[in-house]
Amino acid sequence: MSFLSVSQVSKAFGGARVVDAVDLSVERGMFFSLLGPSGCGKSTLLRMIAGFETPDHGIITIDGVAMNGVPPNLRPTNMVFQSYAIFPHLNVFDNIAYGLRKSGLSSDELRRKVEAMLATVRLEGLGARAADQLSGGQRQRVALARALVREPKVLLLDEPLGALDKRLREAMQIELRAIQRKVGITFVLVTHDQEEALSLSDRVAVMSGGRILQVASPRELYDRPNCREVADFIGEINFFHATVKEVTESSVTVNGGLLGIVALPKTNVANGITAGDHVLLAIRPEHVGIAPQGLSGTIAAATFLGERSHFHVKIPGRTEPIAVSGQAPAGESVSLEFPPEKLIALPATG
Repeated sequence: MSFLSVSQVSKAFGGARVVDAVDLSVERGMFFSLLGPSGCGKSTLLRMIAGFETPDHGIITIDGVAMNGVPPNLRPTNMVFQSYAIFPHLNVFDNIAYGLRKSGLSSDELRRKVEAMLATVRLEGLGARAADQLSGGQRQRVALARALVREPKVLLLDEPLGALDKRLREAMQIELRAIQRKVGITFVLVTHDQEEALSLSDRVAVMSGGRILQVASPRELYDRPNCREVADFIGEINFFHATVKEVTESSVTVNGGLLGIVALPKTNVANGITAGDHVLLAIRPEHVGIAPQGLSGTIAAATFLGERSHFHVKIPGRTEPIAVSGQAPAGESVSLEFPPEKLIALPATG
């Protein structure tokens, strides 16, 4: 049995189902992310794990204990919000100590726990500082410390870095991952930021329309998405329509239109695809090669990004430009190659 289990959980508001028969398994000590666009149901699912919303159907268990009917304050969880929600009238120490005040700890033990948590979130020496004297990053670390000091079995994070500017958010991502590794507690993060999910997580669940599309490691999501929607949501990608000609034990041969006849490794092809199927061939911009011979086109737009460039190439007979990432060639004309081992075949629908 997984440490955190969500089994056939559904939730509707006003007749509209926002979480639809979701199944999830999260192992103990894992950093797990729920990723998807606004309105996909990820925050509602998180709130059901926390106990702030009640599932219409299904069961949620934590460490083998069913949580259905257990109020939020009695669950082995704690939650960190985007708005920090720290108390403005309390200093840093008292904000962190707030949840421990009624736990029966001696004052010495309470102080030891709070000071240890201050060290964990790298706020040593700031216990007496007022909340309104803290930066955004420091406030978020106080919110983390307050949630962690009670030693929950699962820490739930609802877009916790969304209010920070880009540079501070990236720095806090490093801090958050380091804190999770240090304390060893199971983290479940909700985010719409794909880079955040990929950089922080052990595993990611991509959600859309209240359903889970795919659960995998960040590398697998990027390299082996199981459908167009996941491929499109996780970074930029190029698509080509193709028809399957032959399927063998080790390869799949397709007619890729502009790409010609291509033989793909069987491992690059989604399950269930058979001869005659209409599929999408997908390839990431960094995997498109520039070669002396290949598919000829004209650079329509280019962005210089330091050691590499990102550019779009217009190809005769194709409406959408092809995204390429790498060293931009001199001049406007370019020939592109598409290594078969870097192409993946996805269902054209669904």
